[in-house]
Formats: sequence, C-alpha cells, structure tokens
Amino acid sequence: MLKTTVVRFVAGMLVFWLGAVALAQEVCLPAPRLLTMVPMGGQAGTSFEVTITGDNLDGANELLFSHPGITAKPKLAEAGKGETNTFVVTIAADVPQGVHDARVLSRLGVSSARAFSVSGLPEVTRTKPNTSLETALELKPNSICNAVMSPRAVDFYAFQAAKGKRFVVECAARGIDSKLSPVLIIADAQGRDLLADRRGGLLDFKAPADGKYFVKVHGLTFQGGPAHFYRLALLEEPGTGPAPRQPSTTTVSSFSWVPDEASKLPKVAETEPNSQHAQAQKITLPCEIDGRFYPAADVDTFEFTAKKGEVWWVEVASERLGLPTDPFVVVQRVTRDGAAEKLDDVAEFNDIPSPIKPSSNGYSYDGPVYDAGSADALGKLEIKEDGVYRLQVRDLFGGTRSEARHVYRLIVRKPAPDFALAAWALHMNLRNGDRNALSKPIALRAGTTMAFEVVVVRRDGFDGAIELGMSDLPEGVSACGLKIPAGKSVGTLLVTASENAPRSFAGAKIFGRAQVDGKTVTRPGRLASMVWPVPDASQEIPNPRLVADVPVSVSRSEGAPVTIAPAENKVWQVKAGEKLTIPLKVTWRSEFTGASIKLSPMGAHFGGVQAIDIPLKAAGSEVVLDLAALKTPPGEYALVLYGSAVAKYRYNPEAVKLAEEAQKKAEQEAIAIAEAAKKLADEAKAAPPDKKTEAENTVKAMIGKQKSAEAAKADAARRMKAATDAAAPKDIVDIVVAEPIRILVTPKDQK
Repeated sequence: MLKTTVVRFVAGMLVFWLGAVALAQEVCLPAPRLLTMVPMGGQAGTSFEVTITGDNLDGANELLFSHPGITAKPKLAEAGKGETNTFVVTIAADVPQGVHDARVLSRLGVSSARAFSVSGLPEVTRTKPNTSLETALELKPNSICNAVMSPRAVDFYAFQAAKGKRFVVECAARGIDSKLSPVLIIADAQGRDLLADRRGGLLDFKAPADGKYFVKVHGLTFQGGPAHFYRLALLEEPGTGPAPRQPSTTTVSSFSWVPDEASKLPKVAETEPNSQHAQAQKITLPCEIDGRFYPAADVDTFEFTAKKGEVWWVEVASERLGLPTDPFVVVQRVTRDGAAEKLDDVAEFNDIPSPIKPSSNGYSYDGPVYDAGSADALGKLEIKEDGVYRLQVRDLFGGTRSEARHVYRLIVRKPAPDFALAAWALHMNLRNGDRNALSKPIALRAGTTMAFEVVVVRRDGFDGAIELGMSDLPEGVSACGLKIPAGKSVGTLLVTASENAPRSFAGAKIFGRAQVDGKTVTRPGRLASMVWPVPDASQEIPNPRLVADVPVSVSRSEGAPVTIAPAENKVWQVKAGEKLTIPLKVTWRSEFTGASIKLSPMGAHFGGVQAIDIPLKAAGSEVVLDLAALKTPPGEYALVLYGSAVAKYRYNPEAVKLAEEAQKKAEQEAIAIAEAAKKLADEAKAAPPDKKTEAENTVKAMIGKQKSAEAAKADAARRMKAATDAAAPKDIVDIVVAEPIRILVTPKDQK
C-alpha cells in the first residue's frame, strides 16, 4: 500500500509540475560525486599517489575509504599547500585483498563511492601512450597494470613466455565501476591474433613456443576516456583449475544471500559424473553443496530420502556470487515398478522475484531503477510422501558455455525464518517517461530530510512487520523508519539533518528489527547506489550496485532550499476517531517556481489524506487528519509529507565573494608592480654608466614579475567568471520531504 501510494503520488506531483519541469535545466540538487581515481587500486603494504576527478568536489580535502587500513593525505606542493585532487594513499599490509569503496569529503559533504581494489601483487600505472606494437608496455608475470582506455585505439602490452607455460590475462572493468566493455586479445610476436575474448575480459592461454607475446585491449565499440578505466592482470598460473578472477563489486541482488547460516550445515562437494539419474550423487539432508555448472549443458543430480510432512527450503547462490548464471532446480519423487523407474515432479525453483516490480527495460517510467530480484533460486519443498527424491540443478544460460569458474552453492535446510534488507535513495519519475538515475550520497544540507526506499526479501516463510532504523548517525542527524507492514515488501526510511546541525561525518548503519519465532531479531540493511550518475536514462542504462558502508555527512556551506517541519518537535497525541490538526512551520532559503508546493501525506493508515498546498513564502501551514474517516487504529505512527518543487538554485555564491576579493587583490598587485616597473625603468635611463647594467637587470627582473602579475590577474578574472557563472540561478526540480511527524493514537473513551 505504501509503495503504491508513493509511486502514484510522485507521478501525480510531477504532472502538476509539468510547466516547471519543462523549463527546468536539471533534476536533483548538486551532490558531490567521485567519478575517477588513477590508479584504481594498489598492492597491500604500499604507498602511492592517487589523482581524482568528480562533480561538485570543490573543497575536497579528504579522501576516505571503507576500510580503516586504507588512509590518504593530500599531496603537498612545494609551497606546503595541498595539490588539488591529488592524494598520497597508504594501504596497510593487513588490509584484505578485494574491492573497497573510496569517497571524498568536500564542501557539500561526502561523495558517492568509487571502487578501489587492493591486491597482493606488484602494480604499475601506465603513464605513456601504448597504442602500437612498438610502444607496447612491458608487463611482468604476476603483476597488475592500472590504465585508462585510449579512445578509438588499441592498448598494447608485451610479455615473455616459455613454451607450455599457462598465463591468465584478465581485464577488470565493469566489476570495478568502469564503463569499459573490454575486448581482450593475445597475439604473437608479429601482432597476429592467437586468442580473443569479447565478453568476459578473461583469457586462459598456454604459450605454444618460447618468445614474446602481446596483449591487446580495446573497448567493444572503441570508446575510451577517463570513465573507461581498467586493471589488467597478467598471472602465471600453474595447474589446470579454474582461472582466478580479480575481485569485483556486488550486485544489488546479492543482499538477499545470507551465507552465515550455511556454515553450520554439513559440507558436500559435488562429484562428477552426476548428470544422469543413474549417476545421482547421494546426499543426506540438511547440507550445503559446492558445485560447478561445468562443462557446457551440465546437470547435477542429487538423491536423498525424505519422510512425509518434512519441510525443507532449497536455495542456490550463483548469480548473487557475481556470475552470469541462471540456476534452475527441479525436485522429483522416484518410484519403481520392478526394474522400471518413474519420476514425478514435486517442485521447481527458479528466479527470486524482486520485492517490487522492476522497470520493464531497466530505466523507464513503469518501475524503479533498482531491481532487487535475482536469477538465483529460493523456495519451499514440502514432502507429501515417504520415499526417495532427486534434485537436479542446472544453469539455464549454460547450454553452450563451458566455464569452470561458474560455481554455485546449493543449500537444503530446515525452515529458518529470516529476512534481508536493502535501501536506496528515492528517485524521481519525469512525466515524459525519462527517468533520472543519479548516485545520491547521504550528503545532507542543514534542514534537509532525505527519503530512502527499503525493500525486504523474506526467507523461509517469515511474514511479520519490520521496524526500520539507523544508528551511529553524526551529530544533529536523526532517522525515522516507516515500518514494512506484515506481508509487505517495502518501507521508507527518512534521514533528517536539523537546521542547526554542525558540519559532521560518520559511518552509520541501517537495520531492521522484527519478531521472528517469538524472538527479537535485528538484521543489517545494505545500501545501494548508482555506479554513475545518469541524468538521461534513455541514452544510458543505469548500473546500480551495493556499497560497502553507509557514510552520512552534514554540510554547513548551504542549507536546504526549504525546510518543512511540525511547529513543535513532539509526539502528537490524539484519540482514535477524532480529528488532529498539526501546524507546520516553513523555512524558505531559495526562490521557487510556481505559486505553491503541493505535498501529500504518506505512511501507514494515512494514504487517503488529501494533498495540501503550501503557498510560496508562507511561514506555515497545517495538515488535518480525520482518524474516523481514515479508520486509524490505536498505535504509534510516523506521518511524512512528500512532494516535489522547482527551486532557483545558486551554486556556492560564497565562492563569488572570495573570487571577487582575489580578483581585486590581483588587480591591485598588478598595478603596484606596473608602477614599480615604470619607476625602475625611469631610474635606469637616468643611471650613471657604471650603474647602468645593474639598473637594467633590475628592470628586467621587475618586468618578469609584471608578466607574472598580469597572468595572475587574468587567472583571477577567469576564476571570477567561472564562480559567477556557476552561481547564476538555475531551475532545479527535486524531491521535497518534510520532517517526519510522530503521532500516538490512543483508544477512544469507552462509554
């Protein structure tokens, strides 16, 4: 009900704002976003320089990481000041190998995340073009090279190999937040192609002879540039096992995989051959099975006995482990009539459905841009008759693929009711069908309330209500969760920075709390975000992922364009069946387009309340709740007012003042130096012969200073223009969320 209300209201509100949106230049107020890092990672136990780029990163003086063992300091220039966007990163020797998240703390607060990889191998960063055989960069075995794809070109690397030696070459890209779709080729000493991969970024190569070989890398469509970065690993790999892969980020779908429960189950290794029923591998339930979808068209068959009335839950994880697989499970009962064997289907388990309906094409108006479902399998197996059963698992995409790395984990367990949570910042739907898909860090302006959609995957029959909340928030920040009702899959979480909240930063935690089998259970929630900001999703398919942590910041450099809050910070008490009028106070900090802001209440039992209009510049308003009409039962509730508005936003107007002061100072210095130069030139003309040379040299030095002063003056003028242009008012449409209103409905008086 809550989800339906939110979607219906957002759509309606943006139709209302049609005229304003049509004129709006942007969607969503500026947020700090870290876009690129070079290099994209490093070896544990080393220090090196990292250069960053991003959007709205002015004042970025801290580079932060999700693991405390990775630290950074601004690189100092000769004058002792930090170089812009350059840091010295140190990775402690005990930092786990894998992908961690990096962020910048800027004027507007904490930025979006960018993947930062930690390896145990020596690493280099390509600094010169290598777009030909002659300029190929020499790679040493068992090393990693960080690079940015050359546009409309091929990057060349060279390595030496002995006959019969096995090499694994991998180009990590999508798994480390890059936009690159790599094509990977191994060529001989003359540059002739020997082996190619156009979809997975991995080559498993055995050298046919001693000599020199080349690795060629290019984009599938030959795109390149800063967003198309990659990490090229060259490994000399013994044996014939699956080729190792570099670590990668995790998909949104993986939040529903809870592997801890499997650690208590008996472990079973899948043993081939077991593709045919006659070859079925016998197992005893419960158990966890580690298997592989290998070779092509592999079907793994397991046999077990079960008794009538038993209930088992069957789960397969493979896609959620980061693999391009689609597991499918069928369970059949085995009966025999003499020598003949009969198989009767008992259950089939396929995809885990998304808790909410995803967009039909990943980016359009008909659903959310985050798909929390999975191609993995999860379902209940009820045993109706004593007997022998067979379970078969296969990859529906594996008919022609022979990939030894396509592993899976199959768990068959007794019911263990539980739940898993994921959250993401609420996005806007635009009336014309476009959908913005922006990375939205929790970078709060003072007086801002930010809304998050929270979804649940319910496991093993759990169907109860879930209370939502956050902990470890920075000073001046509070959170309010609108619970996920029993049997529902979506809730809302609100994070508010008070108007007087200080500039701050903290690593917070999202959690859900519920009663499961009579016990209070608390589970962490994962935060998801867009890998890249996509203002126009009709031009680029959004790519979300889970992030490693939940950083929250407050910026004092500017406040929310408008703050709407209850007139009193208290719990509003009312008896069931009565009316409740809640006065609101409104604080305006920007100009707005239109005559009013239209907001509708949402929350359990408040979906039927009419929208309210808040006239622009009005100091207050009110919301009236008729609890008799709403049929609101006694209990504790949170009410939220939610809508959209178009603000005339000015980006960092304070920078204009500073730039103006710097420009005046530069102009004054240029005038002073010019006057001093003229005076020295006049003195040089009048100088006696024995002082002439010395005076002329002094004039030359002063002319040099004058040129530097004029250059500084011109630079100050450019900075002034840039700051002025950035601070020019822009129409920006964004979500407006009022501070939550807490309501206590008590039982009505008994007659």
